[in-house]
Amino acid sequence: MFRKIALVVVLVAGTTTATPVLAKGCIRGAIVGGIAGHYVGRGHALAGAAAGCVIAHHHYAQQAKARKAAAQR
Repeated sequence: MFRKIALVVVLVAGTTTATPVLAKGCIRGAIVGGIAGHYVGRGHALAGAAAGCVIAHHHYAQQAKARKAAAQR
């Protein structure tokens, strides 16, 4: 029970402190990861949502960095 609460707190804190584009990516990743985890097996939906959030957050951060670098050139 404590692990679930801690995970929810971390996910909420991560999405509220991120920029809107990165939070949007986290939400999209969490949805896709949650669905994929649901089909993998019991109890994997939450882990899939967390992994999807992290992966999408990283992807959108890299895109933003690349856009910023291209704008400076």
